[in-house]
Formats: sequence, C-alpha cells, structure tokens
Amino acid sequence: QVQLEESGGGSVQAGGSLRLSCAGSGFTFSTYSMAWFRQAPGKEREGVAGIDERGTPAYAESVKGRFTISRDNAKDTLYLEMNYLKPEDTAIYSCAAYPGPVAHALRSYEYNYWGQGTQVTVSS
Repeated sequence: QVQLEESGGGSVQAGGSLRLSCAGSGFTFSTYSMAWFRQAPGKEREGVAGIDERGTPAYAESVKGRFTISRDNAKDTLYLEMNYLKPEDTAIYSCAAYPGPVAHALRSYEYNYWGQGTQVTVSS
C-alpha cells in the first residue's frame, strides 16, 4: 500500500531553517507528482510547494525564495528545505502524492495519498 511518512519538523526561532522529509513506500515514487501542504489552526489547508514527476517545482508566493522542494527518486524521498522561517510558517506540514501529472500542483484535491503530517513551529 502507498505510505507517506513525514519527518524533520520541530521548533525553531524566526529566521532559522528546517528540512522536512517525506519517505514514500509501496509505489513507484519516480512517477508520482508530489507536494507539501500546511495547515495552521483555524486556517484552510495551503499548498506550499509541489514538484512533478519531471522535477519541475511550483511554489506558493508566500514561500517563494525561502523554501526549496526537491526529490531524490533513488531514495523515494521528498524534501522541503525551509529557510528564513517566519512565525506565519507555523503549521502542520503534510506531504501528498498523485500517480502522474497534476493540473494544479498546489491544490489539495489533486492528490489522493497523504502523510499524517509533521509539526513546524516558528517562534518570534
């Protein structure tokens, strides 16, 4: 079965960095579109970054220039490098997957497999 497991979350001061990982198993990782989403208390789920099966990234404007999404298909792992973190980045971050290309990389409805999430807390 398809499984996605996030790791790397934690607490950091504003301006700091974290690197999230999402380990995939039970599917052909290299053929899937992948993405990171986040959800803060009282707010809707927000698409943060996506990367298609060709390695082409897409970013939300709020994180562009600060976050980098990447994938290592040899390790079946998706990454999100987060730099210059802000308190408004505080959220539960989840990874998502879809078998093939997606039309809208940052829309949650495009993805049918989800991890359970990892907490990121940025303090001021």
